[in-house]
Formats: sequence, structure tokens, C-alpha cells
Amino acid sequence: MIVDPDHFDRNGGAAAFDSFGSGERAAVTHSPSGQFIAVNWLGRDDMPGPQQFLNRELSRLAFNTRVLAQARDPAVPLLERLRFLTISSSNLDEFFEIRVSRLQQQVVYGLAAKSPDGRSAQEILDLVADETHRLVAEQYRVLQDELLPALQTAGLRLQREDAWTPAQRQWLRDYFTSDVLPVLTPIGLDPVHPFPHVQNKNFVLIVSLDGADAFGRRSGIAVVQVPRSLPRVLRLPAGADGATRDFALLSTVVQTFIGDLFPGMSVAGCAPFRITRDSDLFVAEEETDDLLEALKGELNRRNDGDAVRLEVGEQCTPEMARFLLAQFELTEAELYRVPGPVNLHRLAALIDLADRPDLRWPPHVPRIPVLLQGKAMDGKGGMFRVLRDTPVVLHHPYDSAAPVLEFARQAAADPDVLAIKMTLYRTGPSSPFARALIDAARAGKDVTAVVELRARFDEAANIDLATELQNAGANVVYGVVGHKTHAQMMLVVRREAQRLRRYVHLGTGNYHPVTARLYTDVSLLTCDPQLTEDVHQVFLTLTGLGGVRPLKRLLQSPFTLQPALIARIDQEAAAAQGGQPAGIVAKMNALTEPQVIAALYRASQAGVRVDLIVRGICCLRPGVPGLSDNIAVRGLVGRFLEHARCWWFESRQELYCSSADWMERNLHRRVEVAFPLDDPELCRKIKAQCLDAPLHDTMGAWLLQGDGTYARPPADATPYSVQDALVRADLAELR
Repeated sequence: MIVDPDHFDRNGGAAAFDSFGSGERAAVTHSPSGQFIAVNWLGRDDMPGPQQFLNRELSRLAFNTRVLAQARDPAVPLLERLRFLTISSSNLDEFFEIRVSRLQQQVVYGLAAKSPDGRSAQEILDLVADETHRLVAEQYRVLQDELLPALQTAGLRLQREDAWTPAQRQWLRDYFTSDVLPVLTPIGLDPVHPFPHVQNKNFVLIVSLDGADAFGRRSGIAVVQVPRSLPRVLRLPAGADGATRDFALLSTVVQTFIGDLFPGMSVAGCAPFRITRDSDLFVAEEETDDLLEALKGELNRRNDGDAVRLEVGEQCTPEMARFLLAQFELTEAELYRVPGPVNLHRLAALIDLADRPDLRWPPHVPRIPVLLQGKAMDGKGGMFRVLRDTPVVLHHPYDSAAPVLEFARQAAADPDVLAIKMTLYRTGPSSPFARALIDAARAGKDVTAVVELRARFDEAANIDLATELQNAGANVVYGVVGHKTHAQMMLVVRREAQRLRRYVHLGTGNYHPVTARLYTDVSLLTCDPQLTEDVHQVFLTLTGLGGVRPLKRLLQSPFTLQPALIARIDQEAAAAQGGQPAGIVAKMNALTEPQVIAALYRASQAGVRVDLIVRGICCLRPGVPGLSDNIAVRGLVGRFLEHARCWWFESRQELYCSSADWMERNLHRRVEVAFPLDDPELCRKIKAQCLDAPLHDTMGAWLLQGDGTYARPPADATPYSVQDALVRADLAELR
């Protein structure tokens, strides 16, 4: 749907209209200047009831349970199993920092709003507490009962203090004295020294002491914060056999020698703890003149947010735990007592320190399509010669992301290129894409970078990136107030034979060299005139002013993407009711948007077969009689993180790829684009690899049940992994 500007109230305010004649109502608000347009979808009269939606937070925790299950899978290399454990831990950290903190705020401020599944914030918090305590207990059980014994059998020992040899103990004492002790600052608690501020997720020790210090003080309690700069896992000198590798945790070392910090006193008890804080940033964008400076100031608050969780080691006495809870104003439900290191994510350091490639995934070398080999990658404009004749689609990480970077580099170096425009959401430190833009700007090209300063947990890196680009002479903008710019687009304008030709890259993932090797994503490189014109119009929307710009091929949120999705789903339902071929296969990271879920239910009731591949959160209930009989939902967890968003509509024979998930934030509060794959061969490739083959996966697949639980495929199913098939380039095996 193209939103007709005539629907808007020209004096600002809102006007309601019917989208697609489907009975779905929307309210549209814009300023008199046309600078800002907000679309609020009001819903339909036939929306399903709350009982037909799964809870978002519990669904997210269910995904983390599936990640943890990979740590138990003997088919996964041992050190990769350890990595999955650490990922489940870091995922849970972010869940508390963002989602739990938000729920707690709703309770504190007495907000009465309920989630789509009809639960209040307090009800959700109670359910989350039960599930997270269970999940944490399982994480440590997997570590202690499965992973550590398996690592020891493989010759990798994470040694406890009572297992150190005399030589190891002396080496660790020397290390503590030379490298650790000088940077520790114990804080003794007394009226002059109140409880210190504890940073978010920092490793801290609480120590109980007997005796008096040099000034005769007998407060009995000290707090020691361990700087983040110190490595959390230490590789010990090689043993006599030369094969077994021993490691020690810094937390164990500090606890063992903590008495050296308090001469003349006795350590009666010592326990590690960690505080997780609210880390969601808030900037009143409408009221700030400089978003970059406002965000800089807000970043400092990330370590100062309200405490939402307290983790303590098993050495912590009940009295110490109650004391800490009181300091951070937390309840017993927010206390997590763990039998091991209080930060499992730090164990990821052991994976590289172990230096055991035999216990990791075999190396994967991404492929460069034959079409792009040779002169296309020669750095002399070969990419443009190829793209003039044919579009190129890449399926990362099986297809290399190098051609996308080469496209940017050739654009920066080519004297015939006049302008480059690019969105930057996550790029990573020392980004080669940013370097290409800087080189282009310094070469005198017109460079525009739309840098999303609010990319969560990448804010500081993006502030530095924006500053560097500005210093190089690039035009840097920060998108649209109230809407994160998440679309992945690069536009190149090139002079060719007395005319200007535009080239674009559109992708489902970020311009990040690390995630390009670990995430599955789709890239399109093309000079198709309609798509390049649409991308040009989107950039004008992001950098300038004016009303909604009509697009020929792209779907864009927050304007046309959500209503266009619903229209396509409803068209499949109409086709099925008319006896025509109909079907939907869609892959995404998350599905939460109630209007889209309602449309999928309608399609199922009309007889449309709907297959959804949803890696993470899914609020739709599949297989419910009379509601979703024809909907199946599966999630894939494997070596690579399934990140591509692709959607197939059978009656239209139409395949779209997108940066957007089917979530409220993507469809209403972000700038996203969805792009069609029109070339029959490229469409066939992505449909086969991203949509058809995963429906037959039995090794990484989890099947969502109507009650929100997940089950593995039947035990007698033929073993098949789509990721393994794509790594082997065994295209004949793709189902």
C-alpha cells in the first residue's frame, strides 16, 4: 500500500482511514512541516483474544533454553558446546538489562497496560522469575556435570584451588602479587566509607574480616571490585606431560589470596557477587538539539541504572546475601545463588586459550560466486561491469561477504563514482566499510552516512564512527526522531557514458565483518532502475524533509511494510478460498506483531498452509484447532545464527527479503525496507536455501507447540542439517 498524503490532516494531528478495505483501521499523525509521520495501527474488530497469544518474555526465555540445549548436544564440538553455554549466559544478561528492567519500571509506576496475552507486568515478572531461576540452575548443572568433566577427559582442566599443584600455586601467587594486587582497591565499610557504587555486571567480592586494622577499626566488612581489564581465565604453565592444559579462574585466584589485601586481619568469609542493572538508554529526542551529545551523556548512565538482579557465589552466607540485597534494594526473588563463577560468559576466553582446533567447528571458507571471481574483484571497477549485466544475490556466510565490501571499496576508489550513501547500524570497531566511506570522502566524493546512534550496546562505537566520518568530510545524519534506522542499504551514483547510473546493495543483516561470518543473511547487488530509484527516495526521506514518498518496489516501515504484509497474507487467504494455489513460507528472527499474527490466523482458517521459521521469540500459537490448524512454526539453532528474513507468497509467486522482523518495533518504530527478488534464478536459489530446505531440517530444528513449549523432531527422522549441507556446498542435498 502507498499511503496517500491526502489522508493526512494538513494542519497536523491525525486522520483515520481504512487500509486495503480490509476493515483494519489506522491513525496517521504528522507535523505541519511534514517532517514527522506516525502511523498507529488501531486493529480490527475480529482480533483474537489474549489466550491466542504466547507471552513474549517467556518465548524469549524458551529460545535461550534451546541455545543451552546446544551445550548438551554431543554432536556439537566440545568447545563450541562451551560457547553455547556462554551465549546463553550473555543472552540472559541482556534479558535482565532490558526486558526485566522495563517490566519492573511498569510495576513501580503502576502502569496498567497488559501484554497481548492479557498478563500484567507483575504477573509476567513472577513467571519470568520462576523460569530464569530454573534456567540458571540448568546452566550451572550443564557446566559442572557435563562440560567440565568432558573438558577434563579431553585434556583441558579448569582447576579448583584444591587441585593446584605446588608449582601452580606458586605461579598463581606470583601472578597475583605482580599483576592483580597492584590494581585492587579494597573498600572497608564504616561511617566514612559507605557501600561503594558497583558497576553493571562487574566482578566484585564481599569479604568479612576478623580483627582490627591499623587504625583500630573493626567494621568487619570490605568490598573489592576487580577491574575489567584483568583476564578472567588464566592459562597455567604446561605440565610435565606437555599435553594436558590447565586453567584457573581469576575469581578463584583472588579469593585464594585475598588475605594479602588485609595484613594483620583474618578473612572469615569471601564471596563473589555481581549486579545486573537497567541498561536501557532514554533520550528525549524531540527535546534535544544534538542527539550525539545527548546520547554521550546518557551512556554514562548505563552503569548506574537501577539494580535488577543479584548473583552471588555459593560461598555467600545468608547474612551476606541479605546485606547485599538491602544495599541494592532487591528482594529474595531477585537473588541468584550459583555454584560456580558468577559470570559464565567469561568462560568464553577458555575457547581461544585452549588452542584445540580439533574441539571446534572445522574452518569454513565462504564461497565467492563464479560470476564475481577474477576481474570483478580486481579493485578496478569490475563489480560495476558485472552488475550492469546481471544482479547478484549472496547467501551469507556460505557466500562470502567480500563482494559487498569490494563494492564499497571500488566505489570509493573509482573516479567515475560521484556519490555514496549508506546506512550504518552495527559495523564493529575499525570497520572496513567505514574506512571505504572515509577514503571516498577524502577523495572528494559526496558521501552521506546515516549512522544509527541508538543501536543498542553499540552506541559508543557508533558515536566514534560518526565523529570520524564527519572529520573526513562526510555528511552524517542520525535518521528520524522516534524511529531507529535499521534498513541495510548502500547507494552508489556513477557517471557512465554521459549518463548517471545508480547501483545498490540491500541486505538483511548489518555491515559488520564478524557477524558476516557467523550470521545467515541475504544480500542483493543490482542496478535495477526501479529499486535504485526507491533506495534514492528512502535516503531522501531519511536526510531531508517532506511527505511520504511513493515507492515502486520496496516496502518501507513505518509506512507501507506492515499493511502490505497483511494485504499479502489476506490475498493468500482469498486465493485459498477461491480454490487457487496458496501458501506462505516466512523466515524471521521474531514474530510478535498482533495484527500480523491475526492475519496469519485468518489465513490458516481459510485453508492456507503457513510454514514459519522463527529463530527466537514467537507469540503465535500454532496447531490450535479451528484457529491455526494449518500453521507450523519451527526454530533453527546451529553453528550459524539464523538471521535472514525472507517471505514467500505462493499465489503471487513473490519472494521478499528484508531487514525487518515481524515485530511491533520493526513495523512501526523503525525505518526498514523489504526488497523483492525478481530474477527467477536468484529467487529459486534463496527460496531453496532459506525457506524450503530448513523445513526438512531434523538436527537443528525445534518445533513450537500450541502451549509455547518446543519439541525436537521425531527420533526416527532422517538426520539432516541444512547448515551442514550449505557448508559442504552440497546443493543436491537441499530438499
